[in-house]
Amino acid sequence: MCGIVGYVGPQNALDVVLEGLRRLEYRGYDSAGVAVLAEGGMATAKKAGKLANLEKALVEEPLPAATIGIGHTRWATHGGPTDRNAHPHLSADGKVALVHNGIIENFAALRAECETAGVEFTSETDTEVAAHLLASAYAETPEGPGRLAEAMRAVSNRLEGAFTLVASHADEPDTLVASRRNSPLVVGLGETVDGTAEYFLGSDVAAFIAHTREARELGQDQVVEIDRTRGLTVTDFAGTVVEPTAYTVDWDAAAAEKGGHAWFMLKEIAEQPQAVADTLLGRLGDDGGLVLDEVRLSDQDLRDIDKVFVVSCGTSYHAGLIAKYAIEHWTRIPVEVEVASEFRYRDPVLDRSTLVVVISQSGETMDTLMALRHAKDQKARVLAICNVNGSTIPRESDAVLYTHAGPEIAVASTKSFLAQIVACYLVGLFLAQVRGVKYDDEVAAIVEDLRRLPEAVSEVLLQMEPVRELGRSLAGADTILFLGRHVAYPVALEGALKLKELAYIHAEGFAAGELKHGPIALIDQGTPVVVVVPSPRARESVHGKVVSNIQEVRARGARTIVIAEEGDEDVVPYADHIIRVPRTPTLMAPIVTTVPLQVLACEIADTRGYDVDQPRNLAKSVTVE
Repeated sequence: MCGIVGYVGPQNALDVVLEGLRRLEYRGYDSAGVAVLAEGGMATAKKAGKLANLEKALVEEPLPAATIGIGHTRWATHGGPTDRNAHPHLSADGKVALVHNGIIENFAALRAECETAGVEFTSETDTEVAAHLLASAYAETPEGPGRLAEAMRAVSNRLEGAFTLVASHADEPDTLVASRRNSPLVVGLGETVDGTAEYFLGSDVAAFIAHTREARELGQDQVVEIDRTRGLTVTDFAGTVVEPTAYTVDWDAAAAEKGGHAWFMLKEIAEQPQAVADTLLGRLGDDGGLVLDEVRLSDQDLRDIDKVFVVSCGTSYHAGLIAKYAIEHWTRIPVEVEVASEFRYRDPVLDRSTLVVVISQSGETMDTLMALRHAKDQKARVLAICNVNGSTIPRESDAVLYTHAGPEIAVASTKSFLAQIVACYLVGLFLAQVRGVKYDDEVAAIVEDLRRLPEAVSEVLLQMEPVRELGRSLAGADTILFLGRHVAYPVALEGALKLKELAYIHAEGFAAGELKHGPIALIDQGTPVVVVVPSPRARESVHGKVVSNIQEVRARGARTIVIAEEGDEDVVPYADHIIRVPRTPTLMAPIVTTVPLQVLACEIADTRGYDVDQPRNLAKSVTVE
């Protein structure tokens, strides 16, 4: 969850590191810190709170100039968000500076070992253990090239859990080392105008995208050594040299800026037509068949599938719920949707005829990654839907469909959600095509329906000012309820989640048919109830049932806010507020009905005075279980 930056090169390291931390602050903002290796030795600064607090402290007490440095922005796990728990952590002799993302599960035993050896700890974190162990391992490692990397391998082999570690040592002023297990880390390779090589480390490429687009993937259980003269060396934890995978980032620094919007979230909401279009780009081949990004499964493998699990967390879970409707409808294969954190612990029945679809924006979501590995252990096939090229989840899957939504900086997911839904539709269509359930022309017709969605989303975005005004009027509400049926039910869940995440208001999403089975007791005079109304063309007249639900809650004093497609006049007599969306095929309605709920949550949070991009207690990528 934390953001990590490292730099070795001719530039002022502090400037590069701070710039990278600004781009990674979405990963955690409980505290921030930096360490630079200057002629006088290791120099550090760290402050609780957002990065601005650290930057202010550095103005008051500047660090010495240096060309090697590391930085960290924290989402607290072990120990509260205080100055002393902020990273980097130093070894007892002050020579090692280390930053960490993840959780070291056996830290208590390792800490006891260090304390028995006389080490005094200055923080409550699990990270400090790694700093002391690295200093001890370094002292026991023979002098020579690669000494710090060897010490890092020794420490990494002792740690259990999920971790990315980046460290420097005062006795090696030209070297940074890093290690990863179950936690993201990428390397950037750059060159200054005079041809001098420079190297970057980051939790993701946003950390160094302003300097280079050339990146290297670090695999599972690998250590990277960056030396100013010897360059880049990657080994596994046993010390065997490996060749990292090279790739070029296909977006630039401007894509990570706000572009004139007050919040990154607003920018990303506005980018949704493009995100949907890019996810669809190039998916229909010359022969009319669908094309996915990487499919390491044969057509026969897919024909053998008799059960699909969709496994994901948070907003991605809601995309999975929508996927169930489409995949079952188009393929006639039974689909179950699972919360990733529960999946492997309930011992699901999996075999070679099972397809597990894992959805993760970052590709590093730990619960989802562990579910993926469990599925692979049980011989199931795994297909990943992901937004980040080269991340762990797609690397470990049998097939990949990238959403191509571009960087998403705001913690609350918006454009990634729409892109994930579209990607799920493509997976369903691909399965239907391979299995012969749908002919190529039928698939092509549905893809054409999908291709009209970017225009529909653009149309919705042009009509959002009344929604913003409504949001301002709802900012004082204590509870807001959301109702939906069919594919509108997951949309209701997503609308409630966005409001909880951003505005800290009690919000719940319900299947509208469950209203009389308990939730209607929550309705009081003036309670805002948002109803996502299915199309009148929805299956088995579910539309009429939802209109009845609107009447029921209004009769009990609710303030009814209705999202309905253009031309639906049945809702008019019972709606206090109507938000219109374009007509779309029933299964594709979530692409347009979700957008007003995103804007509504953003406006309510902004009116209440909250940080929309960085809601409290949350981080963008949950890389620990």
